[in-house]
Amino acid sequence: MIDHVYLSVTDVDTAAAFYLEALRPLGWREFGSYSSSSGPADVPDLFGIGDPVYIAGTGVGSSIWLRRRAPGETGLYLGIACDSDAAVDAAYAAALKAGGIDEGQPADRPHFAPGYYAANVGDADGNRLEFVHKAWNRPRG
Repeated sequence: MIDHVYLSVTDVDTAAAFYLEALRPLGWREFGSYSSSSGPADVPDLFGIGDPVYIAGTGVGSSIWLRRRAPGETGLYLGIACDSDAAVDAAYAAALKAGGIDEGQPADRPHFAPGYYAANVGDADGNRLEFVHKAWNRPRG
């Protein structure tokens, strides 16, 4: 399941207005922002839009995070929900074995939330995957 996507946009306010209106009939809404000042230097400011399940925290839902595009930036950032920390570790190892580029070893990411465990890899085209286990999400299935 797709947990979250970072969309790199030229104007966050314009993009937020578009996505909020387009997704409103599906129950999606703004649920917060993330300030880069509260985490590592490589994590940008983010504007969050989520589906009802994601926002309520009652299960594994989906979110979109808008971020300002850096000059010359391309590619997609895709968060994949994992059922356990061990699943994050396994996916990360498999991605590296398949030729992925290490962009963050498996570890707790308390700057996002307590119980947020993730690993990051990139592909040869500049796309990025984040394998993430959120302790508050019940396993799927």
